[in-house]
Formats: sequence, structure tokens, C-alpha cells
Amino acid sequence: MTSCNVTLVLGTRPELIKLAPIIDLLGPDATVIHTGQHDHDRMAARIAVTFGIQLQYLATRWDRVASRGAQLGSMVAALDRRFGVNPPAVVLVQGDTTSALAGALAANHANLPLVHVEAGLRSFDRSMPEEHNRVLIDHLADLCCAPTALNRANLLAEAIPENRIMLTGNTIVEAVHAILPGPVARTDLLTRHRLVARRYILATLHRPENVDRPEILDLLLTQLATAGVPVVLPLHPRTSRRIEEFGLAHRAAALQVTEPLDYPDFLALAHSAALLISDSGGVQEEASVVKTPVIIVRRSTERPEIEYTFGLRVPPSRDLGALTRRWLEDPDLRYQALTDLPSPFGDGTAAHRIANALGQFIQADQETAPP
Repeated sequence: MTSCNVTLVLGTRPELIKLAPIIDLLGPDATVIHTGQHDHDRMAARIAVTFGIQLQYLATRWDRVASRGAQLGSMVAALDRRFGVNPPAVVLVQGDTTSALAGALAANHANLPLVHVEAGLRSFDRSMPEEHNRVLIDHLADLCCAPTALNRANLLAEAIPENRIMLTGNTIVEAVHAILPGPVARTDLLTRHRLVARRYILATLHRPENVDRPEILDLLLTQLATAGVPVVLPLHPRTSRRIEEFGLAHRAAALQVTEPLDYPDFLALAHSAALLISDSGGVQEEASVVKTPVIIVRRSTERPEIEYTFGLRVPPSRDLGALTRRWLEDPDLRYQALTDLPSPFGDGTAAHRIANALGQFIQADQETAPP
């Protein structure tokens, strides 16, 4: 039996944030399956409440210390069972996570149409597991929703047919505009954290290349402490474990360390910061929406549209502190320079484009289906 349902498979907080505008437009036609890939302190559940989304958790048989291969295999098996009993009209995945790849593989196995949101991103860095995931998903997808013209060009360069590619923009623009607290709430948040607008840094670190090696994590925490302004560091669970494991609590003590922030609070602090320092792909996108400059601490990035406009990419080094202090010399002027610069990720209508495409996709599939 086939339904008109769109099943969205996700497993991390960033996926849920970016898919929320699409889920809202689909309404009752959307079923949202959470694989359990990331659910630290019920972070996904808290985001779901923020956006008013009902999650269905996938029954998998693995723990979070299992290998990536074991996690992927268990997710695919569980999704395969679910799709076999109640196949949706379309499966939709976002980004490049293990959960997204699991959804793509399960859809392919069940011969279900697959839509990939945020298609065509490429770092050309094969040491990143995410690079393998996003390439595989794009080549399995029946429709690749490319956020930017560069992403579209990447897909065409890999011989993905033009009729399987749609230039949509990125749904992060809608998500940020929908959730960013207003001026009064932002001021109250700054007061609670004892911060002054444009006079602090908001930093996030979680990528293995930065936090899984004690010497690199030590270097980054030390360099952040030399900024000369307060540095707010919401600790990702992975980073928190590494700080404890490597005995670096004394380094973190020089910073304003917090628990992971609710998404509205994070956006509010990002909006009022003088500077963002991060290894997160999502933060690079959010920086272009809230108009805050960002230093990207990574070897490579799949979002080069941000470089030399809203941000600059640098590897972890002893130069980070000096670069940070230079960027803080006139934060108000730097912010003003970005205020009227459009985000490379679109005009805030990506979710509508994708939802409309899903409707057309389902209609075309039903018209060609055997009676």
C-alpha cells in the first residue's frame, strides 16, 4: 500500500533545524523519523518542541559507542523494516550525516523516490567521512536540492543529470528568521550572561580534527583565551568528554563555558557577538544570516561561499589568537560592513521551493505508477 506521505529521516539537531521549515509546510503529510544518532540531553527533543515537530524514534539495536559502520547498518535495517510495512511516497534526507546516508540507502533498497536537501556541497577532502556520505547520497537521489549555484555546478561536474538538480537556496535562512529572538529577549539574554553586545566572542568546537588530539585542543583553548574579550564556549558533548579525558579543564576555565544552548539562545548570542569562531558548517551559514563575521577553524570547508565575505578559514595554529585580536579592532565597523551583504544561501524561500517540488514529484510518480 502506498500513501502520499513524505518521510523525513534525520538524526542530529542541525538536520532538524534545517528541515523544520519544510516540515511546517508539509503539515500532516510529513512523518519525521529520528534515528537516535545524536540525542545528547534530549537536544533534538528540545528543538522539536521549539519548532512544534512530532518525532518518531527509530528502533535500532546499537549503542552510541558502536562503530560508524555498525550504526549505519542498524539504521538501514530498521528503516528497511519500516519501509517494508508502510512505504512512503517519498523519502527526504538532509545533509551528510550517517542518518542521512542510512535514509538514502534504505530508500534505494525499497525502490522509493529519494530527495536530498542540501545537495552538491563538496570539500574535496576525502579524510572527512561526511564527504563520502554526501557524494553517495547525491548519486542515489532522484532530486538533488542544491543550495547555491556552486553546489549545482559540483553536481553537474559529477555527471548528475540536470533534470535531477534543482537550485533552491538553503532552508537555514528561514529557520534563523523564524527562531531568532527579538531585541528585548536578546538584551535580556546578554544581561543574564553578563555580556555586552559586540564585545564578546561565541565559539564552538566539535570536529574530530580539532578536539580528538590533545595538543590541538590544548592549542585552541589557549588561543581563545588570548582574545582580550569574553569567549562564550557552549560545550558539545564530544568536546566536553575530550577536555576531561585530556586534563584540559584548567584551559577551559579561562573561558565562559556553558552547557549546549537551546537554539534560540544560541542564535541570539551569535547575532550580538563581535565574532564567531567555529568548526561547524551550520554556524558558517548562520553567520551569513545574522551578519556576524566568522573565523572557520578547519582544514577544509564544503561551504567556500562564506570565505572572504562573511568569514575566513584558518587551520588551528598559534596565529589564531593574533588573527582574532585583529578582527576585534573595530567590531562595530566590521558588523556594519556585513549588514547589507546578502547571504549566499538564498532569499528565505528555499522551503517553499522544496515543498512545491515534492508535490510535483509525488504527482508525477503517481501518474506514471502502474494501475
